[in-house]
Amino acid sequence: MRMMNKLFLPHSALPGRVPRRFARGTIGAAITLLQSTWVYGQVADNSPLLLKSSPQLQEQLNPEVRSSLPTFVSGQHITGRPDLETTVEGAALLRRGDVVIKADRLDYYQPTDLAKAIGHVRVNRAGNVYEGPLMELRVDAFEGFFNQPTYHFLRNQAHGQADRVDFLDDQRAVIHNATFTTCKRLPGPSWMPDWILKASTISLDNEEDVGTAEGAVLSFKGVPLLPIPFVSFPLSDQRKSGVLPPTVGMDNLNGTEVSVPYYWNIAPNRDATITPTLMSKRGLNLDTEFRYLEASYAGNLRLDWMPSDQLRQSNRWGLNLNHQARIQSAWTASPAVLNMSLNRVSDDNYWRDFTRTNSSLTQRLLANDATLAWANGAWASSVRTLKWQTLQDVTAPITPPYDRLPQIATRYTRNNLLGMDVTLDADYTHFQSDRSRTLQPNAERTFSMLQASRTFQSPAGYVRPKLQLHATHYQFDTALVNGASSASRVVPTLSLDAGVVFERDTQLFGRHLLQTLEPRAFYVNTPYRNQSMLPNYDSGAYDFNFATIFLENAFVGNDRISDSNLLTLGVTSRFLDPETGAESARLGLAQRLRFRDQNVTLPGALPVQDRISDILLGGSVNWDPRWRLDGTVQLNPTTDQSVRSTLGIRYSPGNYRTIQAAYRFQRKSSEQIDIGWQWPINDLWGDRGQNLGAGQGQGEGRWYSVGRLNYSMNEGKLVDSVLGFEYDAGCWLGRIVLERLQTSSITATQRIMFQLEFVGFSRLGVNPLKSLKANIPNYQYLREPGAAGHLSEWPCPRPAPCGVASTHRR
Repeated sequence: MRMMNKLFLPHSALPGRVPRRFARGTIGAAITLLQSTWVYGQVADNSPLLLKSSPQLQEQLNPEVRSSLPTFVSGQHITGRPDLETTVEGAALLRRGDVVIKADRLDYYQPTDLAKAIGHVRVNRAGNVYEGPLMELRVDAFEGFFNQPTYHFLRNQAHGQADRVDFLDDQRAVIHNATFTTCKRLPGPSWMPDWILKASTISLDNEEDVGTAEGAVLSFKGVPLLPIPFVSFPLSDQRKSGVLPPTVGMDNLNGTEVSVPYYWNIAPNRDATITPTLMSKRGLNLDTEFRYLEASYAGNLRLDWMPSDQLRQSNRWGLNLNHQARIQSAWTASPAVLNMSLNRVSDDNYWRDFTRTNSSLTQRLLANDATLAWANGAWASSVRTLKWQTLQDVTAPITPPYDRLPQIATRYTRNNLLGMDVTLDADYTHFQSDRSRTLQPNAERTFSMLQASRTFQSPAGYVRPKLQLHATHYQFDTALVNGASSASRVVPTLSLDAGVVFERDTQLFGRHLLQTLEPRAFYVNTPYRNQSMLPNYDSGAYDFNFATIFLENAFVGNDRISDSNLLTLGVTSRFLDPETGAESARLGLAQRLRFRDQNVTLPGALPVQDRISDILLGGSVNWDPRWRLDGTVQLNPTTDQSVRSTLGIRYSPGNYRTIQAAYRFQRKSSEQIDIGWQWPINDLWGDRGQNLGAGQGQGEGRWYSVGRLNYSMNEGKLVDSVLGFEYDAGCWLGRIVLERLQTSSITATQRIMFQLEFVGFSRLGVNPLKSLKANIPNYQYLREPGAAGHLSEWPCPRPAPCGVASTHRR
């Protein structure tokens, strides 16, 4: 039987603390050595010294802790001289802290802390493994070299081989004539990874979590894709500065586009992405995005600038700023909150020409909004400035909304004041716009509303009477048609809301449920006040749905207070899980009964004379967590026809499996079908994949179909569409996506996005992930983005973070 000798060298005894010389290869010599070092490893309870290998290594050790750790040496034959060297032959092993060295022969020089290993050398440092024929290493400093090594890195599961590795210190190394890939090594001498990076040198900096390669070539399936003079890549999911891989794309507006982004990790709480893009039809565009995050404020700034658009023969630019801040004040009970959103572009055609820029800049109405809000006890106040940029189209002009320069509002809320809940709202707004387009004067409006209500509650239901008093005063910059330069209005409103709840235990399809029956009655009475001469600055009609049918006013905003004498009746029945309260199904019905005409209308609208309103029918079914069905129908009781209908169904049995369909109908307006999905194609031939969890895919060699189709039945064509496929090969992902977005009734933008993602390294091509996430409900990434896109402490100011070479911009 082969005996294994083991030697324990306390670090305090290195060098010069091994008192006796020991002989080659005898059990007695090993025992003598253990006895001679007993004084350095002894513990207080005089228990015998036990030496054993540890199957686990701590990934990170403090340098001070590492320097004080003992050294363990074992092998078949151990020789040496005190205070000088130790030689181990046959299954040699040296272990100190998070470093393990194995070899056929190991020479350790104590004065210089130098280990020389020969034959089948294997070094494991904190999970990073190097293997080869020859190594020299200063163990504590981790300085030295390794000839002809293969290596495997723990964090990103990358591996490769090289002619030589130079360990500069415990955090940095330079690898010569190296390869790098994250493809799993398969048995056999002929195996080649699907993708591989070959470089003259690869430098690794674990302290900065970044690697750089010089004189590199990236190959895919044996075909060289891209010569790379210099490239940097992450060793983890942490953010880093560097040039991101270029993207190439084509569309029918800008032609061929080539972008080369640069990511600047300014600080843990600040970063910037600078992206020059060359468009074959337009010229050079520079996109700069800056994000910042402090203890009391955060935000992001984006500027797109095209110095000379060859198609429009002009300079083009777009600006977007979002800023949030908390401001401490001795005058308020809590910090004041500042929210700012600025959106400006160079010209009226910007939204049409640059459809894929920041979503807030692709609309025809661009809001520039700043609000400062604060609270102090029962008072909550705010100051707001809002200015619109309206992008006009000569073929479809729009009336610009009113700027609010400024709007000052306050609210006083007091509960249980003499048994009542009391609210006072006051608002001053200065409205400004282009009178030649609005065809009405600008104005200063002062509005206030006093509201008092009391709720009588019992276990079976409630009754809530409420009284409101609206008072409004206008001061116009030009006279009205009747010659008035000012106007006032006072309108009272009385409402009564009542409801009861009945419950019973029931069974449905073999399930025990709690069923409720919840009838509700809502009466409102507001006298008529002639408001036809008043301009309309911010009022609009509420949408007719279950949320608005039980409101006192038919209009949103403060320029119109509807006259009402009506009763709304409704009933809801819900089926609940008696244990958890989860809702399995819900059905609802509501209708208004009008006792007199509604004569207050928006400009150009007719009075409402119907004594009974349309009937609202709605419901949802969530019987099985995988299925959800919901729908709403607005039915005209006179014609027995549907005025508006929506029906949606979703089936999501697990990760990467979701199908959602919706039908939307509005009589004399639109009728559309919307279908979105993400589904593994391998399911068609019975390959269900593995359940690896969200963000990990379902295993190698799987195809996924993704898409969303919006079809207009009135026009008989697809309005918007996204259709594509994804392939997961384990160490790389492939995506091809076709996108078509309607920009007007006769124009649309189209593009093809193709991307290769080399897992743990980089991406090439046009990134379709933002489009897939925005268009496909419940879409899941095959590889979940890590922390790369997030600034420290707070969440990112926006949901689409910038990234690094391994994750890029999502």
